[in-house]
Amino acid sequence: MFVDKITLQAKAGNGGNGIVAFRREKYVPLGGPSGGDGGQGGSVIFEVDTNKSTLLDLRYQHHLNAQNGFNGRTKKMHGADGEDYIVQVPLGTLIKNSENGEVIGDLVEIGQRVIVAHGGKGGRGNYRFTTSRNNAPDYAEFGESGEELSITVELRVLADVGLVGFPSVGKSTLLSVVSKAKPEIADYHFTTLTPNLGMVEVGDGRSFVMADLPGLIEFASEGKGLGIQFLQHVERCKVLIHVIDMGGEDHRDPLSDYEIINNELTEYNPDLMKRPMIVAANKMDGDNATENLKRFKEAYPDVEVFETTTLINQGLKPVIYRAADLLEEQREFDAAIKAPISEEVVFGFEEEPENDFSIEKLEEGLWHFRSSRIDRRFKQIEFTDEHSAMRFAHTLKKFGVDEFMRNAGVQNGDTVIYQNIQFTFID
Repeated sequence: MFVDKITLQAKAGNGGNGIVAFRREKYVPLGGPSGGDGGQGGSVIFEVDTNKSTLLDLRYQHHLNAQNGFNGRTKKMHGADGEDYIVQVPLGTLIKNSENGEVIGDLVEIGQRVIVAHGGKGGRGNYRFTTSRNNAPDYAEFGESGEELSITVELRVLADVGLVGFPSVGKSTLLSVVSKAKPEIADYHFTTLTPNLGMVEVGDGRSFVMADLPGLIEFASEGKGLGIQFLQHVERCKVLIHVIDMGGEDHRDPLSDYEIINNELTEYNPDLMKRPMIVAANKMDGDNATENLKRFKEAYPDVEVFETTTLINQGLKPVIYRAADLLEEQREFDAAIKAPISEEVVFGFEEEPENDFSIEKLEEGLWHFRSSRIDRRFKQIEFTDEHSAMRFAHTLKKFGVDEFMRNAGVQNGDTVIYQNIQFTFID
């Protein structure tokens, strides 16, 4: 079964908690704090696997959960890091944030990987807070929560040359003749329901991957027929071969077919029409083929047209050689303008994201403060004593929250609500 789009929940591991511990050993005076740090939570990572050609393995994996980091231990020992959750996907996989459509990663290189959800940092143990003024801290930090988000994973076939055209014009037959691919072939519409790939060997030693893309029809860009379900695969192709039934079977007009398919490609993505394209005038053994070809060349004098009859392997060699030439030119052009892709592309929250403070005045002297940046620090603190509250207050001041509140109009003595606590603002 061919699966090329799926939505999943990715949850990175939480960081382990730091612990409070003191070293108490005979003959070791003033052993001091010895609580270790928590381990790093595991991340959810997508990695290219060239042995895969579909997203079928992910169909029943609705949740991708990495391992949590382990808590710190005594004697200043750190907790172990959680294991990463590595997902093997085919070449050409695109990963998006389901909520805002932002592209998280585009896996188009062998060995490439992308971190989709980052594991949380481990909390610090109490020995980390030792100072000259406080040589026996009795508090530690919780680990950070790992990233959690909904992602959409799409497979966009990574082929060099794509065959486009109406159903039953001979695309699958062409692919089966010039490569060892074995697509299903029959004389009815929508025989091909999934993209088929084949390796084409050119006589001069060159080779490229050709994709037989499911037949398009009018209004496919709006979802009709197979719709945009497979139009997305055209985007990866560097060269397009437009296969036209020049014999005019099923009472279709080749000129109209050519115009309709090009319009659908333009509606879906205008850049597709900038790709090098040649026309394979197929089924030239038909009764009206010669007359239709003459009309086509008069209407489109600048289009490269090759006469073919795929069923008997006639006229295909010039098509393959020309496609290889165009592909070589396109690769040289891409190499000149394309920046190199690193093996690992990292996306996710920044180490110190931009301030996202917001405050709302509920009534006179009462305010409600929000910030996802501060949330990360808040979740790490256990409010069990005065020291914890003071540390949190110091964090707010360090991040500029005091100044933000003052500029927003918060007065000395006003009450500010944040999360499940409230505090008095002192200017």
